[in-house]
Amino acid sequence: MSYTVTQESFGSLTSYWTDSSHRLKWGSVFVLPPWLEVWWRVFQPGTELYLAAVREQSDIIGIVPLQVRGKEASFIGSPDVCDYQDFIVVPGKEKAFFNVLLDDLKQRGISQLSLKPLRPDSMVMTSLIEVARNWGFEVLCREEEVSVEMDLPSTWEEYLESLDRKQRHEVRRKLRRLWKAGDVVYRCQEVGSPQVDGLMDTFLRLFTLSREEKAEFLTAQMELFFRSLAKAMAELKLLRFGILEVEKATVAMTMGFDYNGAMYLYNSGYNPEYDSLSVGLLSKVLCIQESIQQGRKKWDFLKGAEKYKYQLGGKEIPLYNCQITFS
Repeated sequence: MSYTVTQESFGSLTSYWTDSSHRLKWGSVFVLPPWLEVWWRVFQPGTELYLAAVREQSDIIGIVPLQVRGKEASFIGSPDVCDYQDFIVVPGKEKAFFNVLLDDLKQRGISQLSLKPLRPDSMVMTSLIEVARNWGFEVLCREEEVSVEMDLPSTWEEYLESLDRKQRHEVRRKLRRLWKAGDVVYRCQEVGSPQVDGLMDTFLRLFTLSREEKAEFLTAQMELFFRSLAKAMAELKLLRFGILEVEKATVAMTMGFDYNGAMYLYNSGYNPEYDSLSVGLLSKVLCIQESIQQGRKKWDFLKGAEKYKYQLGGKEIPLYNCQITFS
């Protein structure tokens, strides 16, 4: 079988993503070409872009989203804004793809792959590790962080019943208190490009108000990334804002992405003046309820072991850092 490796652009990758005939598995929002392009453009890491497609005859069997510094290659992106990452491969073509990739990397003088964060079901963990060991390469993988997610049932009542008794009682009690607080409105809406700037202004204000660490995290560069990412995802019709209002004041918001039947809770913010109404927590609860009503199958709280994620039914998924050293 004849294989080739071709250098690509973010634009060509976007065309491959939108063309389902390629049968590529784009496993999460964090590997989508517009996401990678926004990260690359905003952070300008000073590395060499290694964006490639592996072809079997004329058919694309996989995409390589890497950056190279010296003799080390890593994913395009960074763990602080890309919760997990992976290669994009046609199911069933993993071994062929990784064999071609390792050969090409070695010929280019790459001596190490540094890959993180990785889910247990990633292409790296399920296929690349075995291929690399067959090449005689040294593989070191260690658990570094966790992500939290849950499967969504078909009804809200089923979801409530899945919680332990204490949490079920707390959710119901807090919701009753919220709805009695006056004119309370919640909506989770797809955001179009013309609406993004105004909604991001409100979201980022609440984001910085909610916790001191978030205010410190939001540097000028990070704010540019958030705003650029929101515009890119809005153009793809993937961006969702959950908006909670009390007496016409926006008191809490969630920023998420609706992709492949899952809702990704990317970030959130709230006004601490409304702590007594638990608006930060309930903005997430109401978004879970809306996701169930919309028939989504999974809710992804994403990286981090915050207590509320487990209280709301989330299950822990380990995230790995994998180092592959070429011999």
